[in-house]
Amino acid sequence: MIIVVDPEKKTKIPFSRGILTRSITSTGVDVGIAYSIAAEIVKELERKKVKVITKDEIRKMAYKKLLDHGLKDAARKYLFWHELRRLKYPMIILLGGATGVGKSTLATELAFRLGIRTVIGTDTVREVMRKIISKELLPAIHTSSFLAWRELRNLPKDVDPLIYGFESQVRYVTVGINAVVERSYKEGFNTIIEGIHLVPGYVSLNDRSFMYLITVKNSEALEARFYERARYSLRPAEYYVKNIDNIMHIQEYLIEKAKEYGIPIIENIELEQSINSIMNNLMEEIPKRLKERGIELSI
Repeated sequence: MIIVVDPEKKTKIPFSRGILTRSITSTGVDVGIAYSIAAEIVKELERKKVKVITKDEIRKMAYKKLLDHGLKDAARKYLFWHELRRLKYPMIILLGGATGVGKSTLATELAFRLGIRTVIGTDTVREVMRKIISKELLPAIHTSSFLAWRELRNLPKDVDPLIYGFESQVRYVTVGINAVVERSYKEGFNTIIEGIHLVPGYVSLNDRSFMYLITVKNSEALEARFYERARYSLRPAEYYVKNIDNIMHIQEYLIEKAKEYGIPIIENIELEQSINSIMNNLMEEIPKRLKERGIELSI
């Protein structure tokens, strides 16, 4: 067994090929290549009969292996994310977007790449609120976001009923979302929040928050996603396809809000491409925010 020591934390843990693989995939390298590199490092350590190694020595080996594989950009990213972990820089990543655009899948993959354990869906926040607050008191939260307008009485004149109902639901659910953001910020732990209720202008952002709007190109692409999702979940595609015009209308509204508040818009065509777009943006934004606090990354 190979033991990994951390002189700063004064800890000793068994070497994990899986953890190293995950660490390497944070660079955008395919998981198969990352696993292969991790396996090469294990063989090299076994060949040299290494029993104890530091985290820094493993980091240097992984960096060199990435370079040996011709992955110069990935090697640079590898150093970046490790430096960020060393600084203990907590992040709150928020993925907004209309129903069915792939927010949950992106959140899960991002969590894996970045080693983030806390992933919260705004639908979960809404479900908790439903259990606490009756439908008679807050009818807007007791239905789908694209049908909330049907539950409201005395709608104001000259408003878009669909968007008015959606905003009504968002206002209530955002109370819970902002509480989660505030707690994550105060306690300093990494969190990913995803959901349709993450609307620019409603969610309270801070210097550790990074928000993205996930979109699809058109209703045909969204419909295909609904049928694909139905293969792995209990949510029937027909229910959403029947309301697809309303869902796309909400997406148009969200795009306008994102542009108004300068939130990056990620068209989710392919998972790997979307993940890389988000992580590349993080690599651009985080150093800027650290610099504002007088901290320079040593990479």
